Amino acid sequence: MTKRIVILPGDGIGPEIVMQAVMVLHEIGDKFNHGFIIDEQMIGEVALDAEGCSLPDKTIAKCKQADAVLLGAVGGDPNINRWKNHPTGDRPEKGLLKIRKELNLFSNLRPAILYSELKDASPLKAEIIGDNLDVMIVRELTSGIYFGKKSRVTDAENDEETYATDELFYSKKEIRRILKTGFEIATKRNNNVVVVDKANVLESSKLWREVTAEVANDFPSVTYSHMYVDNAAMQLVVNPKQFDVIITTNMFGDILSDEASMITGSIGMLPSASLGETTLGLYEPSHGSAPDIAGEDIANPIATILSVAMMFRYSFSMEAEAAAIEAAVGKVLADGYRTKDIYTDGFKLVGTSQMGELICERIVNNG
Repeated sequence: MTKRIVILPGDGIGPEIVMQAVMVLHEIGDKFNHGFIIDEQMIGEVALDAEGCSLPDKTIAKCKQADAVLLGAVGGDPNINRWKNHPTGDRPEKGLLKIRKELNLFSNLRPAILYSELKDASPLKAEIIGDNLDVMIVRELTSGIYFGKKSRVTDAENDEETYATDELFYSKKEIRRILKTGFEIATKRNNNVVVVDKANVLESSKLWREVTAEVANDFPSVTYSHMYVDNAAMQLVVNPKQFDVIITTNMFGDILSDEASMITGSIGMLPSASLGETTLGLYEPSHGSAPDIAGEDIANPIATILSVAMMFRYSFSMEAEAAAIEAAVGKVLADGYRTKDIYTDGFKLVGTSQMGELICERIVNNG
């Protein structure tokens, strides 16, 4: 098998962590007799510097021709906002939003997984978190308040009356397709779904509940319930083990997935996948570009490496290859190796490149 993969290293620590993920990709290729054509393209601040826009047309075209896309991170130093007055209003982060839209990637899968070896890194008490945690958050990605119409009206006579609006828009079609994705994932896990909304306040959430009842009829094996987002945020820290699959809107998913990631101890451990109606997916770590540590060989590459595992699982339907990567990561952690973000006394501190090398070694020597 040969697959064409576009890599978008991006900004900050992106190039460092993508380099380690590509090494893992090639180790899997050697082990399972696969070939990969790697095509590097630009996105984010590096693209703005070189091409004057955060997502060049060439990048879009190459991504559409690929079997999968691997992204590092997007975003420059927030303390040095060089793009505040860009003539087109462009900024690095717009490239990420646009590539998701261009590829019609409407569902974002963000697993919040706590490895037993890292349970002490969780901020939650041991009796709450237990030895492990595995929650899948399915976030709608291309609609909602982030993509709704925006406006600002200035009152020249009374500045205090100036106001801004952000439209929260969802169609039945958009809701149905993300719910279907989440319910299908639940059938491969524990058949339990919680749909998070704010139906006591928002009309769009009431529509979500109506469509959920319709979609649920097609999945009789799945038990589902609804939960207000404020309660869900609380329950994630009070009793996270009650959740298996959470399905929610773009904004709520953005917030809850970040919360869930910190429950597991480090956002540097968590991958994500953005999927649409085809097998083409965009895979990226859940963390940001961390420009403050770029080039210092201390970033954790595990989230990006685990994103490659998700690539094999969801775009290529290759479970053995995905499992081999996940097992190698688990073995390295069990052997006591830690990057700075997950390090505690008594373990072995390693840098970005060494962590990648250690995982590659376990792929070669296991199984």
